[in-house]
Amino acid sequence: MQKIIAAGGIVTNTEGKILMIFRRGKWDLPKGKLDKGETIAECAVREVEEETGLKDIHLGNFLLTTDHHYQDPWLNTEVIKETHWFIMKIIGEQKLIPQTEEDITDIKWVNREELNACLQLTYSNIVTVIVKFIQTTGS
Repeated sequence: MQKIIAAGGIVTNTEGKILMIFRRGKWDLPKGKLDKGETIAECAVREVEEETGLKDIHLGNFLLTTDHHYQDPWLNTEVIKETHWFIMKIIGEQKLIPQTEEDITDIKWVNREELNACLQLTYSNIVTVIVKFIQTTGS
């Protein structure tokens, strides 16, 4: 089994909306693999920037770590992906640019009602991250 370290963020804007990305038929949060020589926090910010086009991201507190097991068809092995999640915020309006080479086809800011709909079409780990965020921030 191979272990991959990744990091990402749950990003909010000044209106308190949460940023969601749509990738491979599911709503998700921006995240990605740790590059050699970078810290986990640097990875989280870089991945959010790359996958969404956002800039000037304010890195907040560490939120939690999740584990995800899957079979990697290219490596022909089972992988455990350990993802470190951070709370992030942006100020002001910014253009959202989906990273299409990562199969991201849509990005949107969602309010509480829209968030519930997104949670019906997402992964259990993402539900865990969002629930922990709401419990931690009271948002």
